Amino acid sequence: MTPSILESATHRPYPPPAGPWVMFQSWRELLFAHWPVPPAALRACVPPELELDVFDGSSWIGQTPFRLTGLRPRFLPPAPAISSFPEMNLRTYVRVGGKPGIFFFSLDAGSRLAVAAARLTFRLPYFHADMRIDREHEWIHYRSRRKDGPKLAEFRATYRPVGEIGEACKGSLEYFLVERYALYTVLRNGTVLTGEIHHQPWPLQAAEAGIEVNTVPAAHHLPVSGPPALLHYSARQDTLIWPPKLA
Repeated sequence: MTPSILESATHRPYPPPAGPWVMFQSWRELLFAHWPVPPAALRACVPPELELDVFDGSSWIGQTPFRLTGLRPRFLPPAPAISSFPEMNLRTYVRVGGKPGIFFFSLDAGSRLAVAAARLTFRLPYFHADMRIDREHEWIHYRSRRKDGPKLAEFRATYRPVGEIGEACKGSLEYFLVERYALYTVLRNGTVLTGEIHHQPWPLQAAEAGIEVNTVPAAHHLPVSGPPALLHYSARQDTLIWPPKLA
């Protein structure tokens, strides 16, 4: 499984890390929902140490609900009680030293233990939430209600893939949004940490979604309104994760 993930890296914008990876995760039934926002409207919401990354003059905010499975450290099997749970992140796209990556406003997870571990090891803004995923034929019914954090937030949506599976072309907006291999977080003293990942190109499908409730962006004072401008679905992405380090 993991050797095949490392077979190719030509799709990446830069080479994968040289050191050993420390964690494996598989992301399933994932929806990419994206909204364009003016960089000036987003600037105050992102730490000044991070440069906003833009495509044709627009910044983008993404929200990605999915099911995480197979979570395990290197050399160990998944622990049944804590290796699978729903997760959803809210993000934008940034650069540090010219290197593209992701900045997370929040990550909601259905596992209290996973939230505590991720806050400690990766210094990421994880929050515990009551979450549920149900599947009805090709439709995914996703529910999330945050239980802690700066402001309680809720997400209820139903989504499904439509169309053929394909890969994003380099230089396209889709590639800009999904083919990201680093995350950035900023500590209170201004220190920037990065965590790197590796996976094969995203197998993407166009998607349709009915979003009933979504108060997650508003909980973080983000300039998002209306339905997403872009929707994509991916059935599965197996991912290797490296430990955080100074950016």
